[in-house]
Amino acid sequence: MDTELRQTLHRRGLRMTPQRQLVLDAVSELGHATPEEICTKVQEIAPAVNITTVYRTLDLLEQLGIVRHTHLGHGAPTYATGEHEHVHLVCHRCGTVDEVDAELLEDLAEVLAARAGFALDPTHVALSGLCSRCESSDTENSEGEA
Repeated sequence: MDTELRQTLHRRGLRMTPQRQLVLDAVSELGHATPEEICTKVQEIAPAVNITTVYRTLDLLEQLGIVRHTHLGHGAPTYATGEHEHVHLVCHRCGTVDEVDAELLEDLAEVLAARAGFALDPTHVALSGLCSRCESSDTENSEGEA
C-alpha cells in the first residue's frame, strides 16, 4: 500500500511526508480510531504534529481511497484503512462494536437500488441495537420480574 500511495500522491503533485506516513501507520495500527486517538498515537513519535495536520491528512487519505470513516455513534467518526470492508454493529447500551461481513446487506442494497436509485456503501454503515449480552440480560431481567 505504501508504494501505491506514494505513486498516487506523486501523480497528484504531492509527496509522502513523514506526517502522512505516521497518520497512515497509526490508522493501520489502531484499527477503528478517532482523529484524536490517531493524533495521540502520532504524537508518541512526532510531538509537533497537531490535530489539524491529522484531520487534513485523514481527509486526503480518504479522498485517495486509502482510509474510510464511519460514524459509530454520536461522537467523532472513526477511521480505518480501506481494506476494512464490513458493517459495524454498535450496541447502544454497552458501546460494544462488532463487525459482520458487508455481504449481509446485499439484498438491502439491491432493493435500495431498484426502488430508490440509491447505491448503498455497506462498508460505511453502522447499525445500532443491542448486542447479544445486553439482549440476554434484558430477557433475564424481564423473566425475573414475571
